[in-house]
Amino acid sequence: MVKTKYIILILLVVMIGIWIALRLSPTEEKRVKKQFHLLSEWGSKDSRESAFTMAKKTKDIGTLFAEACRLEADNASLSGTYTPDEISSFAAQARLQFSEVSLRFYDLDVEFPNEDTAKVLLTAKLTGRLIAGEYVNEVHELTSVLKKIENRWLFSSFEVIEVLEK
Repeated sequence: MVKTKYIILILLVVMIGIWIALRLSPTEEKRVKKQFHLLSEWGSKDSRESAFTMAKKTKDIGTLFAEACRLEADNASLSGTYTPDEISSFAAQARLQFSEVSLRFYDLDVEFPNEDTAKVLLTAKLTGRLIAGEYVNEVHELTSVLKKIENRWLFSSFEVIEVLEK
């Protein structure tokens, strides 16, 4: 009788442990959304940001991208395929034009066409103040594709769908 109670208790503890582990482990969708959170964090800049912080953020941005990332935009000069180093360089150049900038992503709708691909429909909002004093407020609808490479979700393409007007 006592042995049966211990066995039931051990099984109950194991089942609760498995349930907690499954509940707390991040889903693939959460891992994909985290990449957008990191891109938002590293793409944003406040007016007190040091040169060291800017250099680290722009270097870190490159780690979020696959070896070849395709960008399709209304502006033909922006469209193309870029390496992570090129993307980091573009991010540094763009951030230098702003005294402060905020990049935010909203309404992320994540689909998984296959195990190693995530397709995300989202809204991106870029707000900020240029060094010259002008304010920027742009909203775009985007489609992004991320590929799972070595167990990490990396951006492999962005396509601008349309500019949303107020």
